[in-house]
Amino acid sequence: MKPRKLLATAQIPDGDELRLYRRDTDFIIALGANELMSSRLSGSEEALALMTCDRLKTEAPHLLIGGYGMGFTLRAALAHLGPNARFTVVELVPEIIEWARGPMAELAAGCLDDARVELVMRDVSRAIGAAERSFDAILLDVDNGPDGLTRADNDHIYSLLGLQEAKRALRPGGVLAIWSAAPNERFARRLKHAGFQVEEVMVRAGRNGKGARHIIWFARN
Repeated sequence: MKPRKLLATAQIPDGDELRLYRRDTDFIIALGANELMSSRLSGSEEALALMTCDRLKTEAPHLLIGGYGMGFTLRAALAHLGPNARFTVVELVPEIIEWARGPMAELAAGCLDDARVELVMRDVSRAIGAAERSFDAILLDVDNGPDGLTRADNDHIYSLLGLQEAKRALRPGGVLAIWSAAPNERFARRLKHAGFQVEEVMVRAGRNGKGARHIIWFARN
């Protein structure tokens, strides 16, 4: 196996350091010894987009996507939805966007420059908390899911208060879709306690139906 080459680093506000690596043609974003994402494994992030789109009930939906990551969720949703869809992408770490437009520009394939996309550099929990009946879907792939790794402030997103804020930010019939690296029964119960109708789906990390098992919760407002 070829060694990883460190390309860049980024400091997470009130958190640890992210590192961008390249191994041959693959990109990896890591936190310490943990690989948070890899360009080889996009299946569950794409499923987050496609399964959410399939649950929408409008031809001109407004989606909030937080955060950008490697853009798998955004690109899949852009390809699936028509010209009347709108996308608000919320990302906290500026370097993530710099990497998308720099060393990973070919992978990003210009998705951030699509006319349907608005990029907001902000903590996604604050963006959600400031909204009211604004979105048809909120797609969250933040940290590692409810069992976070990168920063303590992300816990608010998955708290009862954070879920109630997300519910308020959704339009009637809207969908809150949350990606997680692992199951979490307590969090599933919390979604229901927040007043959502909840569906839990297991997806694979790889596009080929193989790889680690990840979880997506679809919570209907």
